[in-house]
Amino acid sequence: MKIVLLLLLLFPLAGGVLNALLGRYLPRRVVEVIACTGVIGSLVMAVIALILLGDRSHDLTYWSWFSAGELSTSFNVHYDPLAAVMALMVTFVSSIIHLYSVAFMREDEDYLRFFCYLNFFVFAMLVITTADSLLFVYLGWEGVGFCSYALIGFWYRDAANADAGRKAFICTRIGDVAFGVGLALFFVLFHNFSLTYINTHASSLSRGMATLLGLLLLWAAVGKSAQLPLTVWLPDAMAGPTPVSALIHAATMVTAGVYLLMRLFPVVSLSPTAMLVIAAVGSVTTLYAALGALAQSDIKKMLAYSTISQVGYMVLAVGAGDIVGGTFHLVSHAFFKALLFLAAGFVIQALSEEHNIFRMGNLRQLMPSVYWLFLAGAVSLSAFPLLGGFFSKDRILLATFLNPGLAYKFFWFLGVVAALLTPIYTFRVFFIAFPERPDGRRPEEVHLPPRFMAAVLWPLAILALGDGLLNLPGGIGKNFLGHYMAPVPGARPDLGAPVGLEWIMGLGTAVSVIATIILAYYLYRRRPVREPAREGLHEFLFSGLYLDQFYRLIFIRPYQAVSRFLWRRVDEGVVDRGYIGLAKGFFYPYWAICRFLWQKLDEEALDEGVVKAAGQLLRLSGGLGGWTTGRLSTYLTMLLLGLAVFLGALAVSWYLL
Repeated sequence: MKIVLLLLLLFPLAGGVLNALLGRYLPRRVVEVIACTGVIGSLVMAVIALILLGDRSHDLTYWSWFSAGELSTSFNVHYDPLAAVMALMVTFVSSIIHLYSVAFMREDEDYLRFFCYLNFFVFAMLVITTADSLLFVYLGWEGVGFCSYALIGFWYRDAANADAGRKAFICTRIGDVAFGVGLALFFVLFHNFSLTYINTHASSLSRGMATLLGLLLLWAAVGKSAQLPLTVWLPDAMAGPTPVSALIHAATMVTAGVYLLMRLFPVVSLSPTAMLVIAAVGSVTTLYAALGALAQSDIKKMLAYSTISQVGYMVLAVGAGDIVGGTFHLVSHAFFKALLFLAAGFVIQALSEEHNIFRMGNLRQLMPSVYWLFLAGAVSLSAFPLLGGFFSKDRILLATFLNPGLAYKFFWFLGVVAALLTPIYTFRVFFIAFPERPDGRRPEEVHLPPRFMAAVLWPLAILALGDGLLNLPGGIGKNFLGHYMAPVPGARPDLGAPVGLEWIMGLGTAVSVIATIILAYYLYRRRPVREPAREGLHEFLFSGLYLDQFYRLIFIRPYQAVSRFLWRRVDEGVVDRGYIGLAKGFFYPYWAICRFLWQKLDEEALDEGVVKAAGQLLRLSGGLGGWTTGRLSTYLTMLLLGLAVFLGALAVSWYLL
C-alpha cells in the first residue's frame, strides 16, 4: 500500500517535471503521451488503493521534513474512504480532461507549458487529498492556487485573460490568509499538524475556539470554492482554455475548499454557530448563483455560475452535518460538470470560438453526438428523477430539513428555490443552442474538431447518468457510499429520516424538476429566440447581482485613489523632489571641482578618463538594473536561485559537520 500511494502522487509530478526539463527537445506527441500517462498511471494507482483499502484507513510516513523545537513535521499520508473516493474522482476526471486536451490544444504552440501546468495541478490536488500534515495540505492548497492562476491566464497576451488570472489569484489569496492563521492556531492548540491527531483530540477544544477555527476554515473554503462573498473570480476564470475550466470546476480547485471542511469536520461540528454560518453561506450562495446563471449568454459563464451554485449545496451539506451527502454530490457534480464543460468546448471550437448561445442553433443536426452528451449532462445537473444529481441533491435538502431550528428550514427553502431554478437556466441554454432555429448555424459555418474530443466524453456521460446507484436512499436500495464512508469521522451512513418523509420529498422534487423543464421548453423552445437587452432585471442578474460593481465601488476605487495620491503627491511631490534637491546640493561642489580641473588640466586626457569611467558606471548600473525589472517572474527566479544557494550551503555544512 505504501508504494501504491507514493506512486499515486509521483506519477503526475513525474510527468510535469519530465516535460518541464526535456519537453522542448521532444516531439509533440511524446510530450502529450508523457502528460497523459502520468495522470492515467495515477488513476490506476487510485483504483488499486481503493481495492486494497477496503473499509479501513492507512496512516503512512514517508520522510521527515524538518524539526525545530516543538515543531516537527513529516510527509504523512492519511488514506481513508473519504480520501480514496476523492482521489479516484480526481484522477478519473483529470485523465479524461488530459486526453481531451490532446485534441483541444492541437493547434496551440504553447502546448508544453499547458501540459506541465495541468500535471502539476493534478499533483497539487492529490497532495491536498492524501496528506495528513496540515503543512503539506497548505502546500498543495497553494499549489492549486498557483496552477489555476497560470492556466486561467494561459493566453496571457490577451490582457483580459491575464486580468482574469490575477483576479483569481488575489481572491483566493484572501481566503488563504485565513487558512494560514488557522494553521498557526492549530499548532498553538495541539502542538501538532496531523489531521488524524487533531480530529482525534478535537473534543478538548472549547466551543469558542471551535467556532473560531470553524470560521477560519470556512473563510479559506470560501476563497477556493468561490462562495459568497468571494464568488467573483470564477465567472471571469472562463478566460482560460476549456479543459482548464473543466479541471477547476469538476476535479480540483473548487472542490478543495469543501474537502477541507469535510476533512476537519470533527473540529467544525463542535460549534453550532460555525455550522449555522457554513449552512447559511452555502444556501445563500446556491440561490445567488442560480439567479446569476439565469441571464448569462456565454455558455461557459452559465456553467461557471452553475458550479458556484452546486458547490453551495456541498457547503450546505457540511453545515447540515451530512458529509456523506456532500461527498455524494461532489462526485456527481464532477461527472456532469466535466461533461458539460468539455461538450461546450467542442461546440465553441466548432463555431470558431463563439461563446454566445444566441449565435448558435441547429447544433443537433450539425453535432448529433455532442447534442446527446450535453443533454446527458443537462438532465444530471437539473436533478432529473432517478439520476445521480437527483439523489445527491435530495439527500442534502433532506439533511438540511431534518436539522432543528427555523434557520435550517429557511436554508432548506433557499435550496429548494435554487433547485427549481437549476433546470430553467440549464435547459435555457440547451433549448436555445441545440435545436433547429431559422437563424441558426449552417453547415458551412461549422468546422468540426476531431471526433476523439466527443468520443472520450462517453464514460463521463454514463457515470453522470448512473452514479445515483452509488447511494440510493434507504427506501429504494442500499446506500453503498454511506456505508463505505462510515469509518470517516463525522460521517452518517443514514440520516435516520422516516421513509414516508423521504418519499414525499423525493416525489415533490421529481415533480418540480419535470415541471420546470416543461416550463423552460415553453419559454425558450416554443417561442422566438432573441438575445434580451441588458437592462433592468436582466442586467442585474447578468452582472451577478452587481457584486463585482459593489467591490469596485467599495474597495477598488478607494484603493486606486489612495494609490494615486501616494504616487503623485507623496512619491513624486515629496520624496522625488527631496532627493533631487539633495542631489543638487551635493552635485554643485562636485561640478565646481570638475570645472576647475577641466580648465586647468589637459582636456583630451580628462575627457578620455571621464568616458572610461562613465562606461564602467553604465555597465555596472545596467547590470544592477537587470535585477530590478519590476517583473514578478524575475523576482521569483532570483528568490528560487537564492533559496537553492541557501539550501546548498546548508547541505554542504551538514555534510562537513
